[in-house]
Amino acid sequence: MTFSIVGFDPIEKEWGIAVQSKFLGVGAVVPWAKAGAGAVATQSYANTAYGPKALQLMEQGKSAQETLELLLAEDPDREMRQVGLIDASGNPASFTGKACYDWAGGLTGSHFAAQGNILGDEETVQAMARVYTETNGTLADKLLAALDAGQESGGDSRGKQSASLYIVKEKGGYGGFNDRYIDLRVDDHPDPIKELIRIYQLQQLYFAPSKPERIAEIKGEVKDDLIHHLTRLGYLSSEIPSNEEIFKALTAYIHTENFEMREQSSGFIDIEILEYMKKS
Repeated sequence: MTFSIVGFDPIEKEWGIAVQSKFLGVGAVVPWAKAGAGAVATQSYANTAYGPKALQLMEQGKSAQETLELLLAEDPDREMRQVGLIDASGNPASFTGKACYDWAGGLTGSHFAAQGNILGDEETVQAMARVYTETNGTLADKLLAALDAGQESGGDSRGKQSASLYIVKEKGGYGGFNDRYIDLRVDDHPDPIKELIRIYQLQQLYFAPSKPERIAEIKGEVKDDLIHHLTRLGYLSSEIPSNEEIFKALTAYIHTENFEMREQSSGFIDIEILEYMKKS
């Protein structure tokens, strides 16, 4: 009832999982990950004990394949399970039990494991593997592109309901206090992957650092646009505001909308904020 892809970025040291299912809140069941240890997708009558057990074993230095074999050896219902793993070094492993409902299977490649069950045919998994390999960009970009391709190629034969993207990175969480770099869930939606992509784009807007080429001085057309939209949104009341009033109003807007990660020194603005403001 589920298809997923587990991946690793060796440059950024990120581990992650993207998953979709005709199942309520799949993100609460399938994905498990820990920075420096690895990532796991456990599905098809999911044994959720696989998540923490696998992470503990991989953190101790076991490879994905060694970990998989240890998990299966302890599980009398292993033929009902499906699981994909990536270890601390990015090595993949995938298993599909003989009792999983057709179509069920998986593929592994360089730094990824893709798998699914109750699919129309093998094309869903093949598309995920192909698009993950061909896509440039961040781990999140690759995982989401692969998941979307899987859906476009058939997906879950029973339909769509929920999706999740979970990526860990050392000190990648909010404020650097944990490894929860990206943790997004769509628990019940008619088009969960598209909605997941939409909220991922919002997550990047709110939390990704500003790109230097997108930082502009507040003058000329930028200044005119900023004054217009700050006035329209109720942050400015003066028809000809001073620079100090503009900067104060912009700060108020940024803090109200939680754009602190994109806040610039006085007199400058991240154009992404202005573009968002225009759509508000």
